[in-house]
Amino acid sequence: MSVIPARLRRVRWLAPLALAAALLGAQVSAGGSAEAAGSLPCDLYASGGTPCVAAHSTTRALYSSYNSRLYQVKRAADGATKDIGVLSAGGYADAASQDSFCAGTSCLITVIYDQSGRGNHLTQAPPGGFNGPAAGGYDNLAEASAAPVTVGGHKAYGVFIAPGTGYRDNSTSGIATGDQPEGMYAILDGSHYNGGCCFDYGNAETSSLDTGNGHMETIYFGNIKVWGYGTGNGPWVMADLENGLFSGVNAGYNANDPSVSHRFLTAVVKGGPNQWAIRAGNAQSGGLSTYYSGARPNVSGYNPMHKEGAIILGIGGDNSNSSAGTFYEGVMTSGYPSDATENAVQANINSVGYATSSAASGLTVGSKVSLRATTACCTTQYLKHNSGDTNAAIATVSSSSASADKSAATWTVRAGLGDASCVSLESVDKPGQYLRHYDYRLRIDSSDGSALFKQDATFCPQAGHNGQGISLRSANYPSDFVRHYSNSVYVASHGGSHTWDAATLWADDTSWVVSSPWA
Repeated sequence: MSVIPARLRRVRWLAPLALAAALLGAQVSAGGSAEAAGSLPCDLYASGGTPCVAAHSTTRALYSSYNSRLYQVKRAADGATKDIGVLSAGGYADAASQDSFCAGTSCLITVIYDQSGRGNHLTQAPPGGFNGPAAGGYDNLAEASAAPVTVGGHKAYGVFIAPGTGYRDNSTSGIATGDQPEGMYAILDGSHYNGGCCFDYGNAETSSLDTGNGHMETIYFGNIKVWGYGTGNGPWVMADLENGLFSGVNAGYNANDPSVSHRFLTAVVKGGPNQWAIRAGNAQSGGLSTYYSGARPNVSGYNPMHKEGAIILGIGGDNSNSSAGTFYEGVMTSGYPSDATENAVQANINSVGYATSSAASGLTVGSKVSLRATTACCTTQYLKHNSGDTNAAIATVSSSSASADKSAATWTVRAGLGDASCVSLESVDKPGQYLRHYDYRLRIDSSDGSALFKQDATFCPQAGHNGQGISLRSANYPSDFVRHYSNSVYVASHGGSHTWDAATLWADDTSWVVSSPWA
């Protein structure tokens, strides 16, 4: 991969009047396809004397002059890749280009490009202290269409991190090391989180190993309480400083760090010599609140800091990868940003209008549904479990079918056991048994309480690959979708190594119409 050389430029401190003008520019231009010059986050950080040294987004440009690639997708059908850019300089992602390229198949996000010019691109995280589930111990890559949103009135996609998914750059340029000051923000889905370690964005070890207290400085979001926590039940914005998630100066509980629930969340962490802060706010409206600002934690090893300068997304510094979350944009800076600069950045974030996608799956938690196949051969057949064994299959069900067959083809929608933003399907006639994959084959099983079972029994609805109904993505194998093949049901990739991965009719076989329940 070619590295874009860094472009050095002189920066100046932003006077209050200039800051107000930049902020106003962001608001006035919100309805256009590109923001006014100097009004985007990295323009504002540079004007504040703390320029971006990494800038990642799959939704929009973070510099008003940026007119290049945001991220790369890889198509399952043939392994081809495509860079997804912006619609115009300083504008929004060209999601239509992704939709066209990935039509009838699935795509993974392979690269999240750095807009700063320093080449700090995020790619598939390698193994470290923990192995990932992909080949060679690498982490999974995110499915490219799993997190649809609108921003600035334009369709875009975020980075959907399921457990086992992660991105990293262990060889960076310009990222703070040692006790050097830095800042960072990220826009996240405040409703997508879990208690796994650790959904982070920021500065980490270059070895992918835990090298001790103070060797990380990242934004953390989730509701784990092992190291630190705030008020309520979470989730919380905290700082992962290695061997500690900190919500304030103390290890453990800090009363000033509240639970947050914004659908679109701005999370901020910044740190310098014996000084750091946590700030956060609603990315759709309003300002930032400061949850902590003060001295480094009163635990050995964090003052001074020992930052190493790698960048991670969705994982911990040692590649711990049991977390979940969704990332839309984020930056890292050189220098400790002022609150005023961050406030101006927050005003710009408010102005672009992050909003949820209107694409509904029809899978309402607590409802009962039946799932009808859409392949031309099989439009009267439904996803059901067999009566003679626990395996899933498709079979014809009609009003004249036996009541046992109707019940076997009916499912109760539950919040995803392994990811509450997705779903699990509980058998109506076998309460307590869930549809899950095992050696790729789908069957019903009772939960054994393990993390593996919960992931195997969790599926994430997306728009149907053939334009009908929905497709159900495996939560722990992001390129695999629920597919019927020779009347049996599997999780299948498009054109993979197994017979059930066959490319023929894949889009049809992985698309299901959500129908009224048979029982």
